[in-house]
Amino acid sequence: MTSTLITGIGELTTNDPEVSGTALVLEGDRIVWVGHGEPAADTRVHVEGRAVLPGWVDSHTHLVFAGDRTAEFGARMAGKPYTAGGIAVTVGATRAASDEELAANLERHVAEALRQGTTCVETKTGYGLSVADEVRSAKLAEEHVDEVTFLGAHLVPAGADPDEYVDLVCGDMLDAVAPHVRWADVFCETGAFDEDQSRAVLRAAAAKGLGLRVHGNQLGEGPGVRLAVELGAASVDHCTYLSDKDVELLAGSDTVATLLPACDLSTRQPLPNARGLLDAGATVALASNCNPGSSYTSSMAFCVATAVLQMRMSVEEAVRAATLGGARALRRDDVGVIRPGARADLHVLAAPSTTHLAYRPGVPLTHAVWRAGVRAL
Repeated sequence: MTSTLITGIGELTTNDPEVSGTALVLEGDRIVWVGHGEPAADTRVHVEGRAVLPGWVDSHTHLVFAGDRTAEFGARMAGKPYTAGGIAVTVGATRAASDEELAANLERHVAEALRQGTTCVETKTGYGLSVADEVRSAKLAEEHVDEVTFLGAHLVPAGADPDEYVDLVCGDMLDAVAPHVRWADVFCETGAFDEDQSRAVLRAAAAKGLGLRVHGNQLGEGPGVRLAVELGAASVDHCTYLSDKDVELLAGSDTVATLLPACDLSTRQPLPNARGLLDAGATVALASNCNPGSSYTSSMAFCVATAVLQMRMSVEEAVRAATLGGARALRRDDVGVIRPGARADLHVLAAPSTTHLAYRPGVPLTHAVWRAGVRAL
């Protein structure tokens, strides 16, 4: 296997307190050495004092879709509130699209994210909402992203009986999709699925051997966090409206609080209480929630800058949340870190430190990217 020495690192973020240095060696798809000095390698890349960090781990996206919701966004910016119902617009467009159209759109968004330093991506189904369309979405996703989540419980399709649809999600749909996904999720929210329905979906998925995730506490306080912690979900995502009890539950569990600040800005919701979560001892992740309706961005750097500038997170906390936090939300230890044995996912900034991500918001700062040992930029 070919080895590559990356040297001349000005600031190295490893997310491992026992690992530091100014150089590292990649071999195949792994990091094999981190430290000081310049060991022998087949090739050598000098990054001239730039900052190096793990590739972003975007643990919450919705990238299998077709269509556009620009009109909805414009109306929302003019004062119309966000509701879960807009998802139905994307469902219609996604069902009407060909496999080739969906795959091309998915590939475009994954490539767009990679150019910005995102090297590990989770994405969900949820814009099919029929057995055939959810299976199609899952199969397409598993070809192009690292982690796939079944989100048949995204919205009750127009005209369907809610209880009958939940039975379908827990039965034939889950049976058909399960071989192609690692996770299951549910939109536990007013206008989507209530606590009993959400619990039924999550329990059925767990019985199938899938890991659990929850969309919760986005539009108001509700049962999402409590349900996620009760059932041992890896992550509860949004966490925009949290009670003191919710924060306490998260801090006392290994369920990650995944915050989606770009979504909150786009929907004109309050930003989550990141400071309260961190101070309580909860594990926090940042993710893009890239989707056509409520957060149409793949920029993890934007999420990091927002977290620092508006959510009272330090740069170190925000970068950690967007790398190691995302990895923990996906129950992975091979990404989001720089240490021997980890996947060779690197993000080299066109800046001497990660502080520039918030110090220079909106400025493209990705200089180079390696994913699984292959230079992508």
